[in-house]
Amino acid sequence: MTQLKDLTPKFRHVRLLLAREKGHPDGDREEGYDILVPLETEGHLDPAEWKKHQDACRVRHFRHGADDRIGRLRRKPGGQWYFDYAEGDRDDEVGFRLGEERFVTGEYISVSSGGAMHTYRVARVEKP
Repeated sequence: MTQLKDLTPKFRHVRLLLAREKGHPDGDREEGYDILVPLETEGHLDPAEWKKHQDACRVRHFRHGADDRIGRLRRKPGGQWYFDYAEGDRDDEVGFRLGEERFVTGEYISVSSGGAMHTYRVARVEKP
C-alpha cells in the first residue's frame, strides 16, 4: 500500500466528476474518479516521475450504486495513458489525450469506458 512518505512533492490527488452529458444534464457528483498522480508545474502528467513511481499512481472509479473499481494509471508504448483495473485490456479505460491535458480545477478530461467516451470535470487538485 502506498504511504504519504513514499510520494514525491509532485504527487497530487485529483478528483474528476462526470460532466454534463446525455442522461446527466447537470453532470453527476456521484460518478467520477479519484486519481493519485505526479503532475508538472502546469498540471500535465509527469511521465518521468510516473515511470519512477508507477506503483503509487492509483485510480478509483466510483459510481452511485456500484462497487468502486481500484486500479493503476498505466502508459502504453507510444504514450497513450489508460486506467488499468485487472489483467488484460478488456476493462481498461483509455484517456483521450491525457498526456496533453491539464489537471487543473475547472478543466475537462475525457475517458473512454464501456465503448463510450465520457467527459469529466476536474473538481479538485490537492496535495495528498
